Amino acid sequence: MSKEFEIAREFEVDATPEQVWEAITTGTGGYLWPMEPPEPRVGGKGPFGSTITAWDPPHRYTNRVEDVDGISEQSLNQLDYTVEPRDEGRRAWVRYVHSGIFVDDWDNQYDGAAKHTDFYLHTLREYLTHFAPRPAAFATFDGPEASKAPDALAVVGRALGVGEDVAAGTRVTVHGPDTFDAVVDFRNPYFIGLRTERSLTRVFGRNHWGHPVGISLHDFASDSDIKECESEWQAWLNGVFNQA
Repeated sequence: MSKEFEIAREFEVDATPEQVWEAITTGTGGYLWPMEPPEPRVGGKGPFGSTITAWDPPHRYTNRVEDVDGISEQSLNQLDYTVEPRDEGRRAWVRYVHSGIFVDDWDNQYDGAAKHTDFYLHTLREYLTHFAPRPAAFATFDGPEASKAPDALAVVGRALGVGEDVAAGTRVTVHGPDTFDAVVDFRNPYFIGLRTERSLTRVFGRNHWGHPVGISLHDFASDSDIKECESEWQAWLNGVFNQA
């Protein structure tokens, strides 16, 4: 049965309103995934076939789409950002509201969307604090069918050396396709976030909602070969579940 939803979050960040605005409109690859920038006017075209319904740089941006393309569980989607200055413009306060209509499996869809929202907005703050305005080379991919298992994220975490007992803020040696040092910037039963001086690696426990575990790579180094990194990480993730 169709039912409306709303997910609202507020936070402050050590970035100017202008930096936040750039990130949410043209720099989405740094923390989410690359999107076509919105047409800068009310009535303009936005991502995923949306229409811009509010455009007031750097304070208000809203896009809205009905009959969401490629998402059968949803018939309406709206993203609304309000950005206000703090500390004479040196910091920003952000209110983010994701609303719409889920048409199927409402509880599961809402739980997944709410938990993903917290992780995505955390990653936005990590990007703004440590990497903006550097552009990101981006890749994302899923694990094999076996990574839908209930304990799949726990299996990946242990393989990385980031078990459930590792708290956010811990410096660790990560055992991925190669060995590297990182800060665990996010860790809960659903997601793992790793930050180095050049990158953000995001691990999504989508097995909790019936999907494979996913990994996203945001590499801010100018010499990045993101396709090679993606291939190596994909092979590693498949290997964790003993699948070629």
